[in-house]
Amino acid sequence: MTGDEDLLLERLHQSGMTDVEIVVPATGGLAATAGIARRADGSSVFVKAFDDPPADDAFRLEAAGLDALRGQGGLATPDVVLADERVLVLSMLAPRPRTESFWVEFAHALARLHTTTTHPLFGWHHDNWLGRRRQVNTWADNGFTFFAEHRLLRWLGEPRVQAALDAADRAALERLCARLPELLPDAPACLTHGDLWSQNVLATPDGRPAVIDPAVSYTWPEVDLAHLWTTAPPPEAEVFFNLYAELTGLDSGWRERMPILQLRQHLAVIAQFDPDWGAAEATRATLAPFRTSFQRTGPATAAPCTTASARGRGIGSASLTHLLDEE
Repeated sequence: MTGDEDLLLERLHQSGMTDVEIVVPATGGLAATAGIARRADGSSVFVKAFDDPPADDAFRLEAAGLDALRGQGGLATPDVVLADERVLVLSMLAPRPRTESFWVEFAHALARLHTTTTHPLFGWHHDNWLGRRRQVNTWADNGFTFFAEHRLLRWLGEPRVQAALDAADRAALERLCARLPELLPDAPACLTHGDLWSQNVLATPDGRPAVIDPAVSYTWPEVDLAHLWTTAPPPEAEVFFNLYAELTGLDSGWRERMPILQLRQHLAVIAQFDPDWGAAEATRATLAPFRTSFQRTGPATAAPCTTASARGRGIGSASLTHLLDEE
């Protein structure tokens, strides 16, 4: 075994799962080390651990998020076998089917989650974790304030974000936050997954949609939609977006809002990872129209974002300039 598998086996044994005989590596995770643990009875479980845990509560809070999502709208999550300060152990899921019908079913499940769990406040019962950074979930009755303070501006103090964004970018983010009520609809809060990139969508053994790695809170449903939209879902997922929009009654401008909502995830990636897979470039492109005074005489001329993180959809500053010029 490699060092990563040795680490996982050691943590499992320390947490009392001494019947695990071997751990083989698993791919896909970014913040933690993951593997498939094979037990003495022949069964397997998924396991992950941090080589340097960000806090003792990280896995317990992730498990609580899975419990909160489980069954909501028909959405599946893995069963929690063990969650302590050392390790998270989950029941096995399967790769998602490469079919449109899977994404149709997922659109219905996510739409039901978002439309049946509305809440009068934004936030969560406690803070939790997004990767290796604490996610602040202090309750707020205003979604614009909550999103600005706890999902965008909170990243400006992170060293990697300070290095990636110059003073004009940071000022632009503050201007964008001040204008959120003009740029986004005033939608109610609902239960959201919170880290719904395409690799966190898997399947149950019988092929139903299932999700992993949540950072749950009550916030705008389009936060989940934006993360899926911008993280390279496969071609068969195209059916998901129009169906989700139809099921939830989204207006025709939802695509133009995706770059603003995805800023939260881009900033989180910049803060935690090097390289950042184009997140800084995408962030600067989205902020470009906000770098200058709004008393300009003509539209901004910044080019649209075309990084891999923006899926090649041509979203970014050009779309935002269009929004601003329509006002």
